[in-house]
Amino acid sequence: MKDIIFDDFQNSVESSLVRHKSLIDIITKLQESDARINRAIAKSITNCGCIEINAKRQQIPENDSNLNIDNLSECLQTHVIGQLCENCRDVLEGEIGTHLFYLTSLCNTLGINLYDVLIRENDNINTLGKYNLR
Repeated sequence: MKDIIFDDFQNSVESSLVRHKSLIDIITKLQESDARINRAIAKSITNCGCIEINAKRQQIPENDSNLNIDNLSECLQTHVIGQLCENCRDVLEGEIGTHLFYLTSLCNTLGINLYDVLIRENDNINTLGKYNLR
């Protein structure tokens, strides 16, 4: 069922992409949409203030004998304080949707099935687990 949703989305993108068929257009639109996501996050912080960033060096205890790769993520922080408000969430979801559109356009242009990419990445994550270290 999920593969049908991905295939349907990929087919919808293929049929609706009219103006930016060139690979160069697609990759520059993908880069632009990435920048718009970053801008929406920045606006959530600086304009709205619904979220804040309290960034500092990640603190990993050096002398903790119980520390291992399985509980390392408990020591690391996102540095985000607060939650996105409804307006900022709507804007960000729209920008992410646009990014997915152009990412899918890139896949279509290069003959890549988006669902296959997702499955392969999921398999890599499940195989390597926390040892993936991303």
